[in-house]
Amino acid sequence: MNAKFFIDTNIFVYTFDSSAPAKQKKSQKLVATALENGLGVISYQVVQEFINVATRKFKTPMSIHECRQYVETIMQPLCEIYPTFDLYKKSLETMNETGYSFYDSLILTAAIISNCRILYSEDLQNGYKYSGVKIKNPF
Repeated sequence: MNAKFFIDTNIFVYTFDSSAPAKQKKSQKLVATALENGLGVISYQVVQEFINVATRKFKTPMSIHECRQYVETIMQPLCEIYPTFDLYKKSLETMNETGYSFYDSLILTAAIISNCRILYSEDLQNGYKYSGVKIKNPF
């Protein structure tokens, strides 16, 4: 991986999912690579979605302390995109042009703004390319 890449929330969630060992292993490797090579990117939205899932929907929910620690050590170094009205306006354009939901459009637009070439996500259309970003399902 020589180009910047964006990681969607589901990848982080799978790093904790022992019920899907193949997805867990691939997710852990992708997150580790992002941290090692400095090319991985996330947005504030990914952090928010992860916190919600980790503290409420995990089989054994993370404690606030555990979640804070994970966010500080794993997610904060990757977070480059924060909310702006420009992000919202561009996301509305993305939504209009792609037919994606607003929240999926926020993710795709964040990948575009951060100059990523790849968006890793299980939730979006694998192989779809929009504004220089190719969506890849890593599983």
